[in-house]
Amino acid sequence: MPRLLLVLLSIALLATACTSTDYDLMKTSSVGRTKFKDNDPQDFGKDAPGRREIHGIDLSKWNGDDIDWPTVKKSGVSFVFIKATEGKDRIDPTFEKNWRSAAGVGIPYAPYHFYYFCSTPDEQADWFIANVPKASMQLPPVLDVEWNHASKTCRTRPDPETVRASMKRFMDRLEAYYGKRPIIYTSVDFHRDNLVGAFNDHHFWVRSVAAHPAKIYSDRRWVFWQYTATGVVPGLKGETDINVFAGSTKNWNAWVAAVSRPAPTATASAEPLPAAPQSRTLAYAEAPPAEIAQ
Repeated sequence: MPRLLLVLLSIALLATACTSTDYDLMKTSSVGRTKFKDNDPQDFGKDAPGRREIHGIDLSKWNGDDIDWPTVKKSGVSFVFIKATEGKDRIDPTFEKNWRSAAGVGIPYAPYHFYYFCSTPDEQADWFIANVPKASMQLPPVLDVEWNHASKTCRTRPDPETVRASMKRFMDRLEAYYGKRPIIYTSVDFHRDNLVGAFNDHHFWVRSVAAHPAKIYSDRRWVFWQYTATGVVPGLKGETDINVFAGSTKNWNAWVAAVSRPAPTATASAEPLPAAPQSRTLAYAEAPPAEIAQ
């Protein structure tokens, strides 16, 4: 009987020691540290975003127009992708202020275009070129392609061949004008439906907020990873998207130096562009080493 009492007492002591705080610590201990606070942190495993050296943000009108840019820079933000245009007739009202402010504090920046599948690629390229000056494009431009479930005006979903042809036409127009090969931003479902195995000569920026990209993007080598939409960055009000660059600080500095050179003289002609060979390399000779792509 004394031995049984001793066992029961030990169990009771263990139970009282496991408070709710202890449980929370156990539950979140495997979530890797991140550079910035996250209101909804995820467990990405051993290769958590916090292990990456270069972090950045992406902005649109939803982030407001009263950003404290010096504080953003001081917090450790290394780059910013800024929404510029959408479809053939929309421009983000904060675009000009955002890119000029980023330039003013020395954060590398680039505009992005939200693609609208109810307009032609030439209509959208014309709109982008008309509204996005070369000075607003230190880094390469970004083509944001995803299914827009909330759209009230365009819910069409073209077949994958049409999607890829439209993307190529739009990106070729931008590359011809700005002299920088566009980065492709995409989401899990859009990539699965349209992009597996495609555009391997472009850098990819992938959205993956619940699992590491390696688990959900089929054989895709990514260069930027958007890992949260609930991040907290000093100088910004509310939650925001946070991203990481796949390579080291040395890779980053070399790449930024290479792609920041002034674009060659080009026109916005909508004439047919020559088909590029499928094996073409990146437009800039000093692209980052292959090991930066994950």
